[in-house]
Amino acid sequence: MSGVWEFFVQRFSRISVRWLRLRSIKGKIFVIFAVTFLSISALTAMNFWNLSTLRTRMVLSERYDDLLNNILELRRFEKNFLIYRDQQNILESKEYLGRIDILVGDLSEDLPQLDGKQPFADFKTTLLDYRHLVDRIADGDSAAPEILRNLGKKLTDSADHFRELKRTRIHATIARTSILPFAFFAIFLFPMTLVLWLISHGLLKPLDVVMETTRLVGRGDFRPIRYDGVRLEEISGLIEAFNRMAEELENNQEDLVQARKIAAIGTFTAGIAHELNNPINNIALTAESFREEYINRMDDGCTEMIDDIISQAERAADIVKNLLDFSRTENPVFSKIAPEQILNSTIALVKNQFKMVGLRLETSVSRDLPLVRGNLGNLQQVFTNLLQNAIQATPQGGKIAMHVARSQVQGYISFTVEDTGSGIPADIQHKIFEPFFSTKEVGKGTGLGLAVSYSIIKRHGGRLEVFSEAGRGARFTVLLPHVSETPTGDFIGWTGS
Repeated sequence: MSGVWEFFVQRFSRISVRWLRLRSIKGKIFVIFAVTFLSISALTAMNFWNLSTLRTRMVLSERYDDLLNNILELRRFEKNFLIYRDQQNILESKEYLGRIDILVGDLSEDLPQLDGKQPFADFKTTLLDYRHLVDRIADGDSAAPEILRNLGKKLTDSADHFRELKRTRIHATIARTSILPFAFFAIFLFPMTLVLWLISHGLLKPLDVVMETTRLVGRGDFRPIRYDGVRLEEISGLIEAFNRMAEELENNQEDLVQARKIAAIGTFTAGIAHELNNPINNIALTAESFREEYINRMDDGCTEMIDDIISQAERAADIVKNLLDFSRTENPVFSKIAPEQILNSTIALVKNQFKMVGLRLETSVSRDLPLVRGNLGNLQQVFTNLLQNAIQATPQGGKIAMHVARSQVQGYISFTVEDTGSGIPADIQHKIFEPFFSTKEVGKGTGLGLAVSYSIIKRHGGRLEVFSEAGRGARFTVLLPHVSETPTGDFIGWTGS
């Protein structure tokens, strides 16, 4: 249970940190609405308290009215007694004095708060004196009428004063409660104004600037965005990414031209390869015919030279065939290919480069591998590029290995190219598949090789992964689904360490 609680606490903490970044749109909107919510909650609580107070005061106000009315009734009997000297009026006034005592007891907590402790004490003293005087009169004492009248008037004035104070308090509560709707409206209007201002100045204005700058980029103007307005986190990130893109596009204009040159060279190479096919075939046919015709007249040295001509002609034919496969630009046609065929045909294209730079090449292919479905020319392009990158990254005397085996990921065949070079720095591994990104010196790379390779492998339903540690070389792994099983998992994405 504690583990589940810790998970939810950590999850909430991460969400809170992400939402409370005050320089971001989400953070600002979250704070605005949080403050609005708290303010409305406080106003709601205040409104509830005001209404509760008003209800209580209205109930108490009725008790104050009862107090005044009972004192007035008491004085009516007092007046009748003073005029008619009827003892019955005195007895009936005692009944009202009892009622007044009950009301005073009910108001004993509110009256001191309403007008202070001293006025309340004076009122109780006056009421007590009035009662003593009524008791004396009821017992036959002929008290002075003026004293009774003065005490009664004092009680009436005090009760009326208490009632007016209570009404004033009620009116104040009503006035305070009537202000709350305007406060609600102001609290609603204020955050809405802030949100509209934030959207207008923090979002729409910079987006207009980005849109206008994008039009300029489309016309070949790669000047970065200059925006001095409100810089929210998301907008700042967008502007920085756009400026980087514009800078890279401007810096890689020459690379784009070079890429077009490469495409033209590929087309040119395909034409040359077609033209070379016929003379190479003629050389091979002529040499074979010569050997068949004059085999009995040739000595061993002559036979060896004829065989060498035929062998070299076949080798030239294979090279031309590989060039044709490599330079095809039409929509690729997929077919079933043996993994070892991909390996051998790729090695045939680059094996001379290993001899020239003095590097050792190791290859291995597991037995009984299922076929993969793909385009041989495209896959040759991928692995040729990976091997050439490995050659350029590996110092003389180093080793490069290419292994083909069944992958631990079910449904895939793994093609691994490893080198013993200096490796790829961890901070740029996530960039190496981006178009035009290159770690080579200016003029020695277009930055398109890995990007094109990534695209090709993705079209084949596979994955291209890289693992590298500084000073320990790099390992590129291509996972291609084989045709005997349905591959599982994601077919897209790059992973690295």
